[in-house]
Amino acid sequence: MNRKLASLMAALLLLPSATHAQYAREAKPMAIGVWINPRGTVKVETGDCAGNLCGWVVWAAPEAQADARDSGVARLIGTELLRDYHSVGAGRYEGTVYVPDMGRSFFSRIRQQNADTLRISGCILDGLICKSQDWRRV
Repeated sequence: MNRKLASLMAALLLLPSATHAQYAREAKPMAIGVWINPRGTVKVETGDCAGNLCGWVVWAAPEAQADARDSGVARLIGTELLRDYHSVGAGRYEGTVYVPDMGRSFFSRIRQQNADTLRISGCILDGLICKSQDWRRV
């Protein structure tokens, strides 16, 4: 019996180990997709970035692009708005949100409300005061 257990342990040690990023890619979070803000002026595509969740602008209305330019962001499309969100529970993430028309980044939480809605919060004072928006899947 000990010999069989030793053989099994040896075989397990020879298996390649999976990294956190590999697990994140294999168990695709529902938060991955394309999302539009409540005003319908910005679309963000979320995806994996080094095992975390990130999101980049893939479309922006002319008014959103003008607001971003006024704040010093020359090209809004391609800008990473959602940065380094790590999972803090089922359908919940914490990271940093970049607000282009303010030219600032804030501590942020994302909560998956359902398959088609993300509640994205930007916070100040270590998360004490937050403002939230519900983004819907496109």
